[in-house]
Amino acid sequence: MIIALAVLAAADLVVGVSNDAVNFLNSAIGSKAISFKQIMIVASLGIAVGAIFSSGLMEVARKGIFNPGEFMFDEIMIIFMAVMITDILLLDFFNTVGMPTSTTVSIVFELLGAAVVMALLKIADDGGSFSDVVNYINTKKATQIIGGILLSVGVAFTVGAIVQWFSRLLLSYNFQRKAKWVGSIFGGIALSSITYFIFMKGMKGTPFASETFDIIGGATIKDFLEAQVLPIVLVSFVIWSIIAHLSTTLLKINIYKVIILVGTFALALAFAGNDLVNFIGVPIAAWQSYDAWAASGIAPDAFSMEVLASKVPTPTVFLIIAGGIMVVTLWLSKKARYVTQTEINLSREGEAKERFEPNWFSRGLVRLAMGMSEMSTYILPNSWQAKIDKQFEKPVISVSKSKSIDLPAFDMVRAAVNLMVASILISIATSMKLPLSTTYVTFMVAMGTSLADRAWGSESAVYRVAGVLNVIAGWFFTAFIAFVSAGTIVYLMTLNFPVMVAILLLLALLLLIRNYVAHNKRTKEERAEDGLKRAESSSIQGVIHESAANIANVVKRGNKIYSNAMKGLALQDLTELTKNQKQVTKLSNEVDDLRDNIFFFIKNLDESSIGASNFYINILGYLQDMTQSLEYISKVSHKHINNKHKKLKLSQIRELKEIDDNIESLFKETKEAFDSRSFEKIGDVLSKKKGVYDMVKEKIQKQVERTRTEESSPKNTTLYFSLLLETKDLLNATMNLLEEYHNAHDRSVKPASLPENPDE
Repeated sequence: MIIALAVLAAADLVVGVSNDAVNFLNSAIGSKAISFKQIMIVASLGIAVGAIFSSGLMEVARKGIFNPGEFMFDEIMIIFMAVMITDILLLDFFNTVGMPTSTTVSIVFELLGAAVVMALLKIADDGGSFSDVVNYINTKKATQIIGGILLSVGVAFTVGAIVQWFSRLLLSYNFQRKAKWVGSIFGGIALSSITYFIFMKGMKGTPFASETFDIIGGATIKDFLEAQVLPIVLVSFVIWSIIAHLSTTLLKINIYKVIILVGTFALALAFAGNDLVNFIGVPIAAWQSYDAWAASGIAPDAFSMEVLASKVPTPTVFLIIAGGIMVVTLWLSKKARYVTQTEINLSREGEAKERFEPNWFSRGLVRLAMGMSEMSTYILPNSWQAKIDKQFEKPVISVSKSKSIDLPAFDMVRAAVNLMVASILISIATSMKLPLSTTYVTFMVAMGTSLADRAWGSESAVYRVAGVLNVIAGWFFTAFIAFVSAGTIVYLMTLNFPVMVAILLLLALLLLIRNYVAHNKRTKEERAEDGLKRAESSSIQGVIHESAANIANVVKRGNKIYSNAMKGLALQDLTELTKNQKQVTKLSNEVDDLRDNIFFFIKNLDESSIGASNFYINILGYLQDMTQSLEYISKVSHKHINNKHKKLKLSQIRELKEIDDNIESLFKETKEAFDSRSFEKIGDVLSKKKGVYDMVKEKIQKQVERTRTEESSPKNTTLYFSLLLETKDLLNATMNLLEEYHNAHDRSVKPASLPENPDE
């Protein structure tokens, strides 16, 4: 078990860093104030320092949630094993879907769930009552943590929004042109806040933090930091303001970059110092439990774990190894960047690919916010409102669409505020001994600053709010699932310990492999060459050639979707039809994404190429018609088989196969024409349109005759007519697209082929 727990600890470090990297990377990466390599180096240093100084923070795993003296050695080991298995699977799930969650909340509720179930099993064996469970659980600590969850969400969002609003009002978007003293004051406030945060979170875990010193009146460093908050911050503010002013005026250093660098280091240090316990606290507690039991000579079911109630230092070598694993994971983990991308996109200025769909709640919140905003226009004088709007006016940056991806998600002021406010809130919580989740604080601060900075405009607000609500719901889901899963695993282990441990470890390994494969597959799909590409050319010729790749793509995938639908119907293969529905939905979403980009496409056109917009809009319209027909064919096929309706007759299947073969041939020629850019071949394809079209009409007529004489199934008839009629629409849309392309190509090449001498 100790060996297994050691392996699980290493795995937990990997999945934990992948999830929590968002806490300290998002501001620096989103602002692009410094290079990615510099960000990673600073964050790595913070993690390394924080890991070494985290020795005194391992108590939560031993006695923070339950009373260890109430459990025997064999029981405590079952609790620890259940917690580690649950934690790895839960965090890896959130990493795979790209959602940030709290490792603190997950480990706490896993410990709570495992301890409660073990306590209930002990009570049942002893014939006690349910109320006795409070003797086993540290209910005060559990209540504090639940309160901390609710508190951190609301407070962090509100404070982040307020501070960002006033910061923007003071600095505007042209903060680089402001007087030097303004940046110096802002830098002094930000850096003094972050410095105090480093003292509170970094020095608290050091061995000498609890020693007394005469220079500070015989108090410990820890007590001094907590008692003298205001003097320390004021002195720090004066010193940092002077340094910031000298740096900006004499050395020409960008103080905002300094804030982002120091803030990234501080949050990385806090993550390692505070959250390392979430990953290795349980295995270390298990190892210390085993050490104590092995030296006792007492049977495992008779050895009380009262020893865990005392403070035991963690060996430095364990902390160094853990810090090394965390740093390596930070550099190599693709999932860490996927989780970070979620938060950055939710706080991004302007256009972003919206991942979350709006719901009634997000729409309601947006309407409420807009209503409150309109009310403010009646309260504030017009002159005030105009001045405020001017400070929030974003500078127009003209870049080509190909380079727009290189623009930062937000500016350095917002990044600095994110780091500063998160540092202040976590410092206050630490000094007041409140259990605050660093993930919740950093995420909600980022969302609050985005709202105040007007990053969530009318074009994106409902999507961004829906995303925030999804993440928050995921946090509460974490607590519930952690509690239930850990408790369930404890119960299973008590049934047959050796067998269940082997099964659960194997299951955990298989699930981790499955999630890894699924994530890699999704990443490859996102990078796949057959994904539809947005048009970026500014000329008609460029648009024609760019669109050719998209058309070839849609034709190829549409052909496969249509054939799979016919095949699924013939074989009554529900799995194939379900998979087909997912494929057509993906294709439809990609076409919708192209349509959503029309505004930016038209903006990018040259004055001489405005005619390209009509061509492109028409092409997208026909592509959408094609995908809608494919969606309908896929949907009715799936519905018919899923509802176990009467299968198609052999004659109908043969007719559909004949149509499918002809469409496949037609689509294949179409794809080849667009792949090779041999647009002259489009005319050949168009000439075959009538033959396929007449065949479909003939099959419709045959079905009419069958319905009048021999057909007995209304559902069968409805399905068959739906398939044939939608196939006609699919052919129409495809041929209209080809004609549009054929005509546009002719128009674009004719002027180039005219002789230079008009008389010729």
